[in-house]
Amino acid sequence: MFEDILVYWKSFYGLIRQTLKMWTKPATALLVASALSDINRSRTDLIVENAMLRQQLIVLNRPVKRPQLNQRDRILLVLLARCTRFWQQTLHIVQPDTLLRWHRGLFRLYWRRKSKMRKPRISHETIALIKKMAKENCLWGAERIRGELLKLGIKVNKRTIQRYMSKSRQASNQTWATFIKNHVRDIWACDFTVVHDLFFRPIYIFVILELKTRRVVHAVVTALPTDAWTAQQLREATSGPRYLIRDRDRKYGSQFSCVAASTGIKELKTLYRAPKANAFCERLMESLKRDCLDHMLVMSQKQMGRLVREYVSYYNDVRPHQGIHQRIPGRYNEKGSPSQSGKIISEPILGGLHHDYTRIAYLN
Repeated sequence: MFEDILVYWKSFYGLIRQTLKMWTKPATALLVASALSDINRSRTDLIVENAMLRQQLIVLNRPVKRPQLNQRDRILLVLLARCTRFWQQTLHIVQPDTLLRWHRGLFRLYWRRKSKMRKPRISHETIALIKKMAKENCLWGAERIRGELLKLGIKVNKRTIQRYMSKSRQASNQTWATFIKNHVRDIWACDFTVVHDLFFRPIYIFVILELKTRRVVHAVVTALPTDAWTAQQLREATSGPRYLIRDRDRKYGSQFSCVAASTGIKELKTLYRAPKANAFCERLMESLKRDCLDHMLVMSQKQMGRLVREYVSYYNDVRPHQGIHQRIPGRYNEKGSPSQSGKIISEPILGGLHHDYTRIAYLN
């Protein structure tokens, strides 16, 4: 019996020794410490931790060599990590910074979608009206637009108007097109163009145009344009306008400026390499070349002058102009509809290059 007791104590001592030896290992000690710390955790933390570990095992058990987390895995890990304070201890397949980056991306996506779903406080018609007022009236501020809306029975906050008018706002300075439109009655424009004859000699064409009616006031040709010659052409153009648009060509010298100042004309000099600033004259020169000179073989300056005078007469008295709503420049102020009875006849112009169509009354 004594021997049985001795064997029993030896086996019990060996079990205790083996247990103590196992507990002294780092992994076992960490496991025991973790198990003891779980006693103080809530049931929610344990369930969330278990779910995170299970999701990571699902990813690692996929039949691929290097499994990748898809969008669903990332969203699930982010949502689970938000439910527990101990998510950093449970996360093993990615770094905590990676999970935080995923969370920031989801946050941006959430707010982008929420901002798109937000309905405006005012109607789309009112927003369109605010943008239209801000675009058409560059001198108006938000308070001025607010007063105009109140006049129409629309109540909108000043801050709301500023938010919708900022993108469509233009510069407060008057544009060149607006200046031309406001003063078109008092503006003329002049310009030179050059055409080469049969022997490649340059012949210059000088025109003065009235912007309101598109009527050619003066048109001459020369082989040697000088400052004195250009000043004389301005002097011969009868009554002068209030403004005269011209470029910065050297043909407009001091004598030209003296004649303009003496007749009360203010010169509006265009910028360098800005043909659109004198677009009306540029368009006239293009029509002159396309409708006439490109189809003629010019032999001399005298012939050029005759062609220009004949085309200007056709341009002023016969040709409808698109820029003034198909009215004729020389008969701009004529009112009344033309007669719709009578025989239509045609008269050749420029040797049959163009024709003038008119009605004549039937003879009894």
